Amino acid sequence: MTEHTAIIHDIGYRHYEGPRLGRGNAARALALHSLRGVFGLGRTTRAKIIPFLLAAIMMLPAVVSIAVMALAKQSGIGYPSYAVAMQAVLAIFLASQAPYLVAPDLRYRVLPLYLSRPVTVLDYVGAKLAAMTAALFLLLAVPLTVMYVGELLVDLPGPPHTRDYIASVVSALLVALLLASIGLALASFTPRRGLGVASVIAFYLFTSAVSGVFFAVLSANGHEIAARWALLINPIFLVDSVQVALFGTAPSTGEGYPAGPWSALILLAVIALALTALVSRYRKAASS
Repeated sequence: MTEHTAIIHDIGYRHYEGPRLGRGNAARALALHSLRGVFGLGRTTRAKIIPFLLAAIMMLPAVVSIAVMALAKQSGIGYPSYAVAMQAVLAIFLASQAPYLVAPDLRYRVLPLYLSRPVTVLDYVGAKLAAMTAALFLLLAVPLTVMYVGELLVDLPGPPHTRDYIASVVSALLVALLLASIGLALASFTPRRGLGVASVIAFYLFTSAVSGVFFAVLSANGHEIAARWALLINPIFLVDSVQVALFGTAPSTGEGYPAGPWSALILLAVIALALTALVSRYRKAASS
């Protein structure tokens, strides 16, 4: 009989002796890391192509508008209608980046590592939501701000459109929050990025098509009030209707929206529903 002896290997493990910053700092670090990842920072060159290409496309109308203001001395594209005009680009950006934020952690089942301590499910979801909202807001607010600065430098006749610019920035924040909530909720129900991309694109195409078809059919049959309600099926038009109600801007569709606070209530209800589904999905994933 040979006697077994234990061997201790020195793998260089060292205890952390620095300050423990707690949940808040962990959530902020996760949000910042996620935001950087949305734009491909810290990732491969291939991951940077789509977000920066879409950001450049978002800038094109602003650049053209500044050129029109400088050469023709007249206003270009309106601030409140910018999100409506560029909604397809926003949808593509959301579809391409929302699955990146949620799919890998679900697919490789590393969520319990995040939730071991001190981050909770709400911290995790809040960090991902903040990152996606900030990315969409920057994608929309930067061209608006560049266009406004260009208007001030060109010095068109009459006062600058400051009120429209403020309205568009507030609307950009609402658009970002709404799209981020919906996009993350849809993408979180599958661990495969390809299916997540398809689900977000399908949602955008479905709501856009249904809104347009219902509006055309109801208008043709003389149901003008119902046709205005049908426009709210499209998330971008829903935010545009809230912008019209809050700031009195002209509807970007050329048509009116339902009067009263209903658009704002629907907006809040959709965001709450999407966030509830997102939190429920992650609670289920964390317990499995």
